[in-house]
Order: sequence, then C-alpha cells, then structure tokens
Amino acid sequence: MTADADIAFAGLAGQAALLTSGAARSVELVTAALDRAERTQPTLNAFRVLRRSAALREAAEADRRLAAGERAPLLGVPVAVKDDVDIAGLPTAFGCPGDFPVSAADSAVVARLRAAGAVIIGKTNTPELGQWPFTEGTFGTTRNPWCPEYSPGGSSGGSAAAVAAGVVPAALGSDGAGSVRIPAAWTNLVGVKPQRGRIPTAPDPELFHGLTGHGPLARTVADAALLLDVAAGTGTRYAEAARRDPSRLRIGLSFRIPFTATRTGLHPVVRAAVERLAGVLAGLGHEVVPVEPRYGLIGVTFLPRSLVGVRDWVRRVPDPALLDPRTLGNARTGGWLGGPALRLARRIEPLLGRQVGAVFRRVDVLLTPTTATPPPRIGHFTGLTNWATDQAMIAACPYAWPWNVLGWPGVNVPAGPTADGRPLGAQLLGPGGTEHRLIALAAQLEAVERWFERRPPDPA
Repeated sequence: MTADADIAFAGLAGQAALLTSGAARSVELVTAALDRAERTQPTLNAFRVLRRSAALREAAEADRRLAAGERAPLLGVPVAVKDDVDIAGLPTAFGCPGDFPVSAADSAVVARLRAAGAVIIGKTNTPELGQWPFTEGTFGTTRNPWCPEYSPGGSSGGSAAAVAAGVVPAALGSDGAGSVRIPAAWTNLVGVKPQRGRIPTAPDPELFHGLTGHGPLARTVADAALLLDVAAGTGTRYAEAARRDPSRLRIGLSFRIPFTATRTGLHPVVRAAVERLAGVLAGLGHEVVPVEPRYGLIGVTFLPRSLVGVRDWVRRVPDPALLDPRTLGNARTGGWLGGPALRLARRIEPLLGRQVGAVFRRVDVLLTPTTATPPPRIGHFTGLTNWATDQAMIAACPYAWPWNVLGWPGVNVPAGPTADGRPLGAQLLGPGGTEHRLIALAAQLEAVERWFERRPPDPA
C-alpha cells in the first residue's frame, strides 16, 4: 500500500492530527483528495461538482491558520457534502436536471462544517430528490467501489462511494428512508441517522415533513461521531461516546419486516450476517434476545410525508418536464395527499412512538438488518414503472424507514461481505435521544470486527 493511499485512508481524526502536528499540509491533503476524485470520476461518478479552485484557496488559508497556532476540529481536512445542501455560489440540484440558480448562502450545516475548518471539495451525486436506494439518473450512474457493477445504494450513494474509495475521510449525507444507512451498509461504512432535529436543516424548517435529516458517513465510528459533533454543534459529546464502554446492554434481535402491502423477504446471506454480529455482541458480554417491535400500519403515515415532500421539491425545479416520469408521478400523488392525510400522519406520530417504543421497556437497543438484500446490480431499477420501482425498492430496503417516521436515531455498522465481496450492514436502533449509547456500542463492536482495515480495490 502506498503512502498516498495510507494518508487517504487515515480517516477524519487521523488527517486532522496530521495537520495539527505539521506532518501534512492542508493544500497537500486537499489536492490529493481532488486528484483522487477526478481520477475515480470516470469509474465511480461520486461527485456532481468539484470545487478545485475554491477548495485550494480555503486549504491555503487553513495552512496559514495552522501555522499561526490556530486550532479547530477539522481545520484543513477535506470532506464532501451531498447535493441537497446549499453551498454559496453553487446550485443545489438534488439530482434533478435543469438550470438551477446558485445559492446565495451556505446552509446551516455547511456553515458549521466551515466553522470547524473543514474544506469541502465538492457536492456528491444523488438520485432525483433522494427518492431511491440507488444513485442513477440525471448526473449519471454512481458505482460501488467494492464491486463497480453493483450499486453503492442511495440516496447518499455519491457520499458513500467517495468515502469508501478513500477520496475523502468522511462525508455528509441525508436520510429520509434509510438514505445514509443503506449506502453505508452496501459500502462497508458507518452511517449515522441522528435524532430528528439534532443537525439543523435551515434554511428549511424541516425536510420532507420531518422524515429527512442529515447524517455522517465514515469508515470508523470515531470519525462518524466527530463529524456528527461538528454538524450538530455538540462539542465532543459523541466523540467521547465513541471512547466509552457502553456497559452491559440487553439487545433485541429483530428480523420483522414492517407491513408495506409488498411482497418482501430477507435474503439468507443477510440474515446470517446479522446473526453472526448478534453472536459477537453476546461474546462481548451483552444479553441478546429475540424481540419483535409492533410496527402496525406505520407505513401509511410514511407515504403522505414522503410524497408531499416530493411535490414540494418539484415546485422548486426550473423545468419539471425534464424530470423522471416516476418523480412526476410521485409529485402528483403527493398533491392528492397534501391535506387531511398529511395532517393525520403528523398527528398520530406520538401514538406510533408509544406503540413501537414499547419494545424499549424490554431491551436497550434493537439489532436489525439494514437492508433485506445485498447490493443490487447497476441498472436493476432502470426502465421500471413507478409502481414496479416502489415494489423493488421496498423489497430490497424494508427495514430503515420506520425510524424516519419516528425521528429516532440509528447507526449502520458493517456486517461483513458476501462470498463475492459485496458489503452488508446491520442497524443499531434506539429510542429518542440515544445516539450516545448506539455510538458507544458500535465502537465496541468495531474494536472486534475492525471493518475499517478492509479496503476496496483502487477504482482509479
């Protein structure tokens, strides 16, 4: 392994330490990240736009500040953000075609990254409005660094591919139905969906009527926790949790798929991977017991919020006629659901929280699959009707979205590869406000599993 590759995979905290010690300069790290992004773009297509000139100016300024003795959590470290957040001077297309206006100001979460000293090298690829668990569309197909003929998932597929390939040590994604956790599972990453409201969504008061929130993707729990602290403005709370013993926990193992009126099933290789992790957790001293949450008809409250959110976003698109017909179909359905159905979906959320949350009177943490299948092949969803796309999507990814309805935290952890090398993941899930517990448990598991030592082939 070359020294350049070692630095690329040094991680968020590792690169920050190199800069603080003077062992590296920000201009060197940012140049290397930009070069690697450009070299991998023909094969991975992780980025929608790169900020070479602006990022190098910011890196030079970071070096000046570091030399003057200034310190900040990510001062001079290259990162990436998904193309659903605003960066001043760039358009926010969110995977959509058309001539979007440039943003006048940074979104709140980008402002926090900048305040911590991070250098944002670019905006990553996503499907139209983040609707699907694959990243194919207007800006081309994003591929999985571990197996390029397969998808890295979505909708934060570009961010996941960029981190998994060692382009950046961590990236920001967003999760409205698993869109951080699903691509993390399929690219051997840690992905955190924080508690709703933990990371600001301004300039929007909320995203997709409360379903969607921003979250970090990284190769290690410590790096994900560090980026979460920066994005959430929580100081070092989650970074400290990643170094803390979680104590002995009662962990509920669940394979129940919430009702969706869709034929779904769990792939045996995924089940075996999650059961293996359950055994590892038991070996670490935790009590692992089978449990099944009462999801009920939680799915009927997801659709109004999701589809009305699509309708809202379509209204921002310069030329909706250019959109995927499936997007337009979802927007039309969202128009029908924008009244009483949406109000009812929001009103019954506390009831659903009590119903599903009852399981946490019996266990401290839930362990479930993140997805029901391994990563699908590129093009698996191409040419499908709206209905067929929804059916295939739900069949592959039925486990993540209930936590978006509830607004509660979840952490994807790698669960090992399939025999042909495709990554798999499992979720650690908790009730409201338990990110610290999930992060501590994930870090304890990581110390045994050491998934961060696995590296994909060089896609360049």
